[in-house]
Amino acid sequence: MRKKSDLPSKLCEVCGLSFTWRKKWEKDWASVKYCSERCRRARSSASVKNLTSNSVIASVKHI
Repeated sequence: MRKKSDLPSKLCEVCGLSFTWRKKWEKDWASVKYCSERCRRARSSASVKNLTSNSVIASVKHI
């Protein structure tokens, strides 16, 4: 049996937290982007927030 520290890990695209490999992701580990179902569901709102905050910052710099 492998130690958890020996398993590969990734960063979640939504929350930025690190998560480790799970047996259920064995076949498609390369395509896993989110640490949880909650982050997967929140992905569109997170990208909207990032776009909004970036445009607000850009508009503030122009003033």
